Amino acid sequence: MSMRQSSQRRLGRNALAFVLAGGRGSRLKELTDTRAKPAVYFGGKSRIIDFALSNAINSGIRRITVATQYKAHSLIRHLQRGWNFLRPERNEIFDILPASQRVSEDKWYVGTADAVAQNLDIIESYGPDLIVILAGDHIYKMDYELMLEQHVASGADVTVACIEVPRMEATGFGVMKVDEWSRIIDFVEKPADPPPMPGKPDVALASMGIYVFDAPFLYDLLRRDEGQEDSSHDFGKDLIPYIVKHGKAIAHHFSDSCVRSGVEAAPYWRDVGTIDAFWQANIDLTDFVPELDIYDQNWPIWTYAEVTPPAKFIHDEDGRRGQAISSLISGNCIISGARIDKSLLFTGVRAHSYSSLEHVVALPYVTINRGARLKRVVVDRGVNIPPGLVVGEDPELDAKRFRYSEGGVVLITQSMIDALED
Repeated sequence: MSMRQSSQRRLGRNALAFVLAGGRGSRLKELTDTRAKPAVYFGGKSRIIDFALSNAINSGIRRITVATQYKAHSLIRHLQRGWNFLRPERNEIFDILPASQRVSEDKWYVGTADAVAQNLDIIESYGPDLIVILAGDHIYKMDYELMLEQHVASGADVTVACIEVPRMEATGFGVMKVDEWSRIIDFVEKPADPPPMPGKPDVALASMGIYVFDAPFLYDLLRRDEGQEDSSHDFGKDLIPYIVKHGKAIAHHFSDSCVRSGVEAAPYWRDVGTIDAFWQANIDLTDFVPELDIYDQNWPIWTYAEVTPPAKFIHDEDGRRGQAISSLISGNCIISGARIDKSLLFTGVRAHSYSSLEHVVALPYVTINRGARLKRVVVDRGVNIPPGLVVGEDPELDAKRFRYSEGGVVLITQSMIDALED
């Protein structure tokens, strides 16, 4: 699908994308000890938030704001380095909105809607006609222009992006009950018995946390919600159910705007919010035909690109041959007499002689010293793996030393390595 798929490409120019990027991401355990979930690395070069931001840029939206809160330093630094190409003199905006107690000195962002409400004066000053609310912590490619077109054509008060999921897997989502014209007639958060789609009894429509509003309607809605003492000031819990009851809420099917190249068989959307899901989604990129095509130049994933030398492979002796099979190796990596199998190495990884990595996700600037063997492992940024360390062959020992996930994936951080030496 071309990024020029839509014939008009006009609505995006009058829209503002408001990205909610304050997520704590506690299920990612130590990976979010020093960074917010949207700032977690993904895919060899990117951060999770780059997907929502790239979708906005590729969809023709040139006014973007990002609300940050939890452990935001690395996220803000990444945004400043990688997303500073939008220019105000071209009516382009890129604004970072940290939680700064602008409304009250004891009030941070208390919900997704409150994050927008606390910045209403800033948003109004930009004068957008339409506002797209985005979550900054999912992996997907989507043409928001098509959702904007549906919103305007339907006359909806809110348009909610949704994805089809097996019905009993929808218990962790906001789930929509729709009629045959895609009008939302009920919206329930995390139901024990999710309502099925019309004509599809085993499938439910789950909210993607993506909403389109006419700007004046959203301003009025947020000001009304601010005065509700019993509100949690959250789009999914409060505002969307209110519109479903008192206004016109329309569902937008992700399959209608999902961007796919010629090799992607199905719409791709992932919440990489657990260690297992994060590891799996990264390792999936090593497949011969991956479910997500990150090589599609018609829909590039923009990011902060470090200036690095090419990856390098050295030594050619039996047992000490620098090689990588079915793997993604980023710039500035040196594979020195090591074997890399079905793994993803971010920028600046060093793998030394006689070491081996199998199904490993190594974040930037990891060092794998001589003779180390890692299998089904995520290694956090900057970790120095000691010589001869073996991980992934003895689950009981791994669980005592490192973070061992429900799916049998091991997470290694530098503090865990330091504890081995104490």
